[in-house]
Amino acid sequence: MRAAVTGGAGFIGSHVVDALVARGDEVHVVDNFATGRRENLNAAAAVHEHDIREPLRPLFDEIRPELVVHLAAQADVGTSVERPLFDADVNVVGTVNVLEAARPHDAQLVFSSTGGAIYGECERPAREEDERRPLSPYGTAKLAAEEYLATWNRLYGTRHIALRFANVYGPRQLAKLEGGVVAIFTDRLRAGEAVTIFGDGEQTRDYVYVGDVVAAVVAASNRDGGGVFNVGTGAETSVNELFEACRRVAEVETEATHAPARAGDVLRSVLDVSRAEQELGWRPRTRLEDGLRLTWG
Repeated sequence: MRAAVTGGAGFIGSHVVDALVARGDEVHVVDNFATGRRENLNAAAAVHEHDIREPLRPLFDEIRPELVVHLAAQADVGTSVERPLFDADVNVVGTVNVLEAARPHDAQLVFSSTGGAIYGECERPAREEDERRPLSPYGTAKLAAEEYLATWNRLYGTRHIALRFANVYGPRQLAKLEGGVVAIFTDRLRAGEAVTIFGDGEQTRDYVYVGDVVAAVVAASNRDGGGVFNVGTGAETSVNELFEACRRVAEVETEATHAPARAGDVLRSVLDVSRAEQELGWRPRTRLEDGLRLTWG
């Protein structure tokens, strides 16, 4: 099919592009290259340098997409706290812009939302129907964008899907982004630099390998209907445990230092992925240590 991938030069987006090209799709990358990198681009994909906040209708009228994988985002929690208007402009207004550009073509939207930033503190693995209690503007903006997708489904009979990602890691992830803690650890270990852990390091996260996330996106694109699905592993790992695993993979003895916890960070975040298993036929397949070895390589 004809597919447009916003943020297709980024970390997750470039892997999605590779998968869609591999299955024979005509793929169009839409990226403003604020964080996306040209070296991530698949040579078989058409590239359109464009910001999702700018008018998209002429471009989408040219592409005529059947599928839109919407990954372009302001993805940093800290930035959302410092610049909430900018965060909302990209993550809410930008998403509405994509929705409206896709609508005349009856294109299905697969949207990258967030699990950890939407549910807030988790007493157990969070389910899709659990109360949403975001602790940062980033989580609030992603939740608002999800509601726009659901409204379009009701209003126009579309079949858009929101995927709530856990903490995604893997090759091509940028260390400068807050969510890329694996990239931060491995880059610093490779360079022999000091590693800082914010808080006491006992905060837990659900770390999911990018290859498994791509498989979830592809599974969602094959679904004839809308919905919201968690994409994670169902297993939680503390930041201290993650650092120790990174040290084992890197085979180094570097010690970490601790700094005060950051505003907007939750202490416990883990996702229940049973709905995705039942309705999308998807489940995570990559063990954390195996994913870390692939990333280190």
